[in-house]
Amino acid sequence: MCHVLVRCHTGDVTDALLEAWQQHISTDTKLFDRLTSRHREKHRRYHRLEHVDNVVRHVRDLAAQESVDDLDAVVAAAMYHDAIYEPESPANERASGRLARRDLAKLAWSEDRINSVVAMVEGTQDHTDPADIDTSVLFDADLAILGTDESDYAAYVTAVRSEYRHLDDQEWATGRADVVRSFISRPSIYATQSGRSQWEDSAQRNLAAELVSVER
Repeated sequence: MCHVLVRCHTGDVTDALLEAWQQHISTDTKLFDRLTSRHREKHRRYHRLEHVDNVVRHVRDLAAQESVDDLDAVVAAAMYHDAIYEPESPANERASGRLARRDLAKLAWSEDRINSVVAMVEGTQDHTDPADIDTSVLFDADLAILGTDESDYAAYVTAVRSEYRHLDDQEWATGRADVVRSFISRPSIYATQSGRSQWEDSAQRNLAAELVSVER
């Protein structure tokens, strides 16, 4: 699938992410190669390299409008969120955080900055109560897909459904409805003013339409 929010050539995506890695994380690319191989795992349909690329690009765009404290750390968190992704596991974010901690320590990042990255990665489990503007930017970048146009949103839902193919249709509908309701019930989906202005209205429409569909 190639849609508006993703680059159409995997090579372009890898090159863009490599540039971001070298600018924000390290000139050492060995760990980058290992990380990107995880995002290419065959069972992934949405949480792939293209998704990471989108999140990194949205982080940079939002950072140009919001006063982030440590853009490098936010980009690192974007790179490592979903690094471990098994749809049947409830602990992907914790495991991804542990991987980020190990890798960034090898790259001689300070403990404080590593702790910040890990906290952001772990926070993507539910995207609630961001502790600071950096976390808010990461959360909004990760959730930008919810506010895209109808066709891209439908492609996103289809891809996630494929990742959860171990669930039967009723199990999927019940679980997905719970997720959608949790977003709709929030005062706002996005934590930054920039995110709200760009995506809030579209996200609310997309989620409301999907809820009607899954509750049929």
